[in-house]
Amino acid sequence: MANQSEAKKISVNSTISLKGIVKAIFNDTVHVQIGGKVIPIPASEFAIDKK
Repeated sequence: MANQSEAKKISVNSTISLKGIVKAIFNDTVHVQIGGKVIPIPASEFAIDKK
């Protein structure tokens, strides 16, 4: 049996890329449809230049 003493590394602060359709934008919330679900995402999660 192989030696199981190797530490497994898990990255918690990683980036995930998902493709979705923007359904609506209300104030500071963007509603994105991914598959059959519409997910509200705070606009602060995006790297948006506010001028």
